[in-house]
Amino acid sequence: MEDVVIVGAGIAGVATALALNRVGIKALVLERSDGLRTTGVSLSLSQNAWLALDALGVSHKLTSIYTPIERAFITNLKTGAIQQVSFSTRANANGVGPRPVHRKALLEALAEELPVDSIRFSCKIKAIDAQQQEGSSITVVHLEDGTVIKSKVLIGCDGIHSVVAKWLGLAEPVHSGRSAVRGLTVYPQAHGLKKEVHQFLSTSIRAGFVPITDTDIYWFFISPSQGTNLPTDPKVIQSDILENHGKNMPEQYLDIVQHADVSTLAWAPLRFRLPWKVAFGNLSKQNVTVAGDAMHPMTPDLGQGGCAALEDAVVLGRHIGNSFLQNGRIIVPREMCRAIEKYVEERKWRATWLIVGSYLSGWVQDGGSLWGLEWFRNFVFYKYIFPRIARVIYYDCGKLPF
Repeated sequence: MEDVVIVGAGIAGVATALALNRVGIKALVLERSDGLRTTGVSLSLSQNAWLALDALGVSHKLTSIYTPIERAFITNLKTGAIQQVSFSTRANANGVGPRPVHRKALLEALAEELPVDSIRFSCKIKAIDAQQQEGSSITVVHLEDGTVIKSKVLIGCDGIHSVVAKWLGLAEPVHSGRSAVRGLTVYPQAHGLKKEVHQFLSTSIRAGFVPITDTDIYWFFISPSQGTNLPTDPKVIQSDILENHGKNMPEQYLDIVQHADVSTLAWAPLRFRLPWKVAFGNLSKQNVTVAGDAMHPMTPDLGQGGCAALEDAVVLGRHIGNSFLQNGRIIVPREMCRAIEKYVEERKWRATWLIVGSYLSGWVQDGGSLWGLEWFRNFVFYKYIFPRIARVIYYDCGKLPF
């Protein structure tokens, strides 16, 4: 029997496995694909994420490569007004501020700290059962190839369409009414841009870019949903932005899109779990719980999806680790229910607020031509409300027990 089984080898899954490994617990990670899930180009890691990475012992591997963002400029293409946001000098003990990183680099930095046999690939889950054994609940995972795995703890980190979340009875994520394209552009001879975020607002459309390194630029394009018929051919996606939806964007932005690595392009709907379904939903059952997008899928408007997944990992590692250490370095099944309940209590309201804040930020910025919204956005939201919402980046998820 396994002590802990984690479903999904994305950021949440690998980080959770590492958190448990740091306190002496070996977890088995089941991944449905045949390699690490590096879907996605880049993500911005705010100070809360760096605190989590400090706790996991890997932040130094990334801070030596990626430098902080200095400021952001938000341009209203209709009026020409530009809002400048200077990122606070407030930082954690290591002086680390918001930094964009390659998603693949983050995942590899976490995964290479694990024992070589921690992740088992090509494992597709067919069914999950709960059984009683010696008065305690254990979980039985059935794979499509006939393999049966029993575990004292099961953690679903299997993304927005989580099998584990479905088994728990969590409501399916809903469509936000918007969709997004994300891409990577590489300038081999260096792009020469400052480390600044640039966003452009048009009617119901938001686009932007940020340099990741001296050669790589991450860019995005968010628009009202195109229904279920979103293009899948990367070249069609690129031309659709350049010639149709984004044709009125600034020349600099269009040049970045024009030179994109088309293999990185995908157009996908933005989904989120309704916040009250997180606050009052079944986030756990006995020895089973969820983390990352399996728990709290959110829109990308605060850049907190990956950051929150790292927080989840540390909090899970702390509560399971405390029980493990208090019981003589043994996972006691009957104690796991309480450890997981503590994790859920600590995370559910934080996750709920992140979902609300992300959705509100996106709605205000991409709300189109609703009467009074532009005035509210420019003179109230950016000056008074958004700075308060953005304080979520100063959250400290705590340390791991050693």
